[in-house]
Amino acid sequence: MSDLLSGPVEAAAGLAVYGADAVDKAAPASTRDALVKAGVPGKLAGKDASLWGPDAEAEAKIRLGWVDTHRRSRELLVQLAELTAELADLDHVVLAGMGGSSLAPEVITRTLGRPLTVLDTTDPGQVRAALGDRLERTVVVVASKSGSTVETDSHRRAYWQAFLDAGMTEAEAGRHFVIVTDPGSPLEATAVEMGAFTVIADPNVGGRYSALTAFGLVPSALAGVEVAELLDQADALATSLGADQNNPALALGAALGAAATLARDKVALVSDGTGIDGLGDWAEQLIAESTGKAGVGILPVVVESPQSPGATGADVLTVSYGGALAPGDMPGGGANPDVAVNGPLGAQFLAWEYATAVAGVVLGIDPFNQPNVTESKENTNKILASGLPAETPSFTEGAIEVYAPQGAPGDLAGALRWLLDGLGDDGYLAVMAYLDRFADADTAQLRSLLAQASGRPVTFGWGPRFLHSTGQYHKGGPQVGSYLQVTGAVAEDLAVPGKPYTFGELQAAQAAGDRQALAGRERPVLRLHLTDRAAGVAQLLDAAGDLRA
Repeated sequence: MSDLLSGPVEAAAGLAVYGADAVDKAAPASTRDALVKAGVPGKLAGKDASLWGPDAEAEAKIRLGWVDTHRRSRELLVQLAELTAELADLDHVVLAGMGGSSLAPEVITRTLGRPLTVLDTTDPGQVRAALGDRLERTVVVVASKSGSTVETDSHRRAYWQAFLDAGMTEAEAGRHFVIVTDPGSPLEATAVEMGAFTVIADPNVGGRYSALTAFGLVPSALAGVEVAELLDQADALATSLGADQNNPALALGAALGAAATLARDKVALVSDGTGIDGLGDWAEQLIAESTGKAGVGILPVVVESPQSPGATGADVLTVSYGGALAPGDMPGGGANPDVAVNGPLGAQFLAWEYATAVAGVVLGIDPFNQPNVTESKENTNKILASGLPAETPSFTEGAIEVYAPQGAPGDLAGALRWLLDGLGDDGYLAVMAYLDRFADADTAQLRSLLAQASGRPVTFGWGPRFLHSTGQYHKGGPQVGSYLQVTGAVAEDLAVPGKPYTFGELQAAQAAGDRQALAGRERPVLRLHLTDRAAGVAQLLDAAGDLRA
């Protein structure tokens, strides 16, 4: 901690970055100096699409709007005020969105203490619970940049049918929807047919960079957030983005890039407890999907607390985040990080976006595309059309069916130990749970238990939510991952209105499609299917807790 306090601090507009200079100086040559010499700060602030090479230039030209979208987003404020007043009687806000369409508003509302139900799942139990909660007082924000996201379309269909089943006319049902999408998307036309309110988003901003566009602001405003403050915070920081000095976003980006070039290519994201809640989940998608491709990348590892296993390691850069520090507060909040980032939420969003783009320059990759995301989607569509592949468990133990790769031991504890022992010195384990993240919430404890047992970085993702986040890194990043997939029996399924499949079938197809994509890279995938979810989760946690590093 003393190193953070004694070293240079990069600060602007209330955002401070501690420790970045020491990370940069650990490299044989200063990454930051090289970036400044190449004019990167000014070029990025000026939206120079050539920064990531000729192959990325066409994509970058239509994806750099995030640099100043916070200024254009002010044009939404009047519309948002009118919309909030019009829908004042609908006080239960549900956000149906995936990845970049849901992660930022979840951080905003959690941090500012406003209620928001985020529906980013195909688990029938979780969807059913949302549908049964204050339906007559619900407004559903359907958010999809492309307008064709299968999960979001399924949510829209389910809510539309639920409103009609509750006795509403189609005109009345339409009033319960707000559609956020890009201009000209299929969802824009659907919104007109539904009679729904429509807010058009900035088309020159990719989903994971869209925190300060309509995707982040509409659900947050409806939930009661004064979103103009976020724009003010970002705008204050924006004046520093073209500078060579006193540019905290540049310092952060240079540190991320420098660490990755020194084989510290895993970034542990730790909240320091100073008032920003859940930013790690948002930054996880931003970093993983932006950098994990062409066999390189930075793997974000969201850890539960500064004391949690997996926050440190020889190949791990530990970065804490939080709100502005009060006088006398220590950076990191006890996390003892390599880098600490503190400041207001609106500035945090812009700083991490800028830093991720800078890390892309250092790594020589395009931070705006996601070439491997469609792979699991295509597999899912094929499975929905042809049916789930027939699979026989390797063995069954208690409430868990185990589907293990060849060579794995024939008991649950042995199979888990085998998976961990195969990680090696540079590997990581991804736990992927296709379950209900509320009813089956205890499953998330697997991350820390397996990190403790393995001594290696372990990530945790709820499926299919993570497919829109770390899923890109799993397939496009360094092929050093091992994968633990957890699925569960569906006690009561739920139809997707107008489609020939149920939510349970869609969830199972997404899990199977992702398994196929991962197995095709010859990486180990261990699947555990819980025949009884509650009993299976308890059994699995016991088995993981008994493992020893």
